[in-house]
Amino acid sequence: MEQPIFTTRAHVFQIDPSTKKNWVPGSKQAVTVSYFYDSTRNSYRIISVDGSKVIINSTITPNMNFTKTSQKFGQWADSRANTVFGLGFASEQQLAKFAEKFLEVKEAAKLAREKSQEKMETSSEQSQESGRETPSGNQASSFNGTDDEKISIGPENEPLKSEVEQSRVKCELELQALRESNARLQEALEEEKISAENWRSRVTQSQEEENQLRNQISELELQCKEVNLEKERNVQLTLRIQELESDLQDKQQELEDLCKQAEIIPQLMAECENLTAKLQAAELKSQDLSEKLKLLQGEIDGSQHKHKNMKTELKKFMDLLDGKIDELHEVRQGISKLGVDN
Repeated sequence: MEQPIFTTRAHVFQIDPSTKKNWVPGSKQAVTVSYFYDSTRNSYRIISVDGSKVIINSTITPNMNFTKTSQKFGQWADSRANTVFGLGFASEQQLAKFAEKFLEVKEAAKLAREKSQEKMETSSEQSQESGRETPSGNQASSFNGTDDEKISIGPENEPLKSEVEQSRVKCELELQALRESNARLQEALEEEKISAENWRSRVTQSQEEENQLRNQISELELQCKEVNLEKERNVQLTLRIQELESDLQDKQQELEDLCKQAEIIPQLMAECENLTAKLQAAELKSQDLSEKLKLLQGEIDGSQHKHKNMKTELKKFMDLLDGKIDELHEVRQGISKLGVDN
């Protein structure tokens, strides 16, 4: 029965059979690639399935080699499948682990082949020994046969008899080997049928598991979307909380300021009363000053009237004075003329 001994994920490629150069993708995405060990046949295989399609079914032999062609890509040739498989990994570590497992399985396959050859050689030797014993009995029976047979055996027929005996022994050995080979083939066929049934059941189980995983992935994606929405809401709530905390701090500061102001309210009330008393006193003084201002205004008006009268009288006086001055000037001129005449 086959069992997986190592599993990884990679992108599968096969060489283009027409060009033998270009790679043809075997899968649209990374798929599972596994090493399987068959305990009944003592053999190893690399198997990969994409959905219901088998894209790799390669039996590992001691002559195979796995080659790293880049940091994340490796390949090997399968002469039985007449193709070359390539695997692209997501990291160098995955490629290194797959290559190490390939060498390990290759050595195990080599040991299994050597043991199988030893068993076949042992069984062949046993068959030859049993074949050698069988002709002697047949020969004895031929010599102990009827008189006609005894008569027919003569010296001239001895070489022919030995050749017939050798041919018969050879045919019996070949027949025995064919029977053993046929038995092994039948066993292998039965094992292959059992393995195929197991593989079909495993593929069906894998498909069911894959469907379950896809459903779980869908559920997880929905949960992730819900989680992302919840995260966004949490971020918005966090921002809102920060804004509210900032507003609360401002309100607390305002409250503290109001409390400080409330402490000085009595002083302000006292000052307000003092100011009110001063205002009333100022109003009284203002009334007195208004009355005084009215009196002064009346006095000013009287003074202005007197000033106008004085200006009028002064102008009359000045006009009179100018007339007198002109008369004096005329008198002076007359006196001057008189003096000149004298």
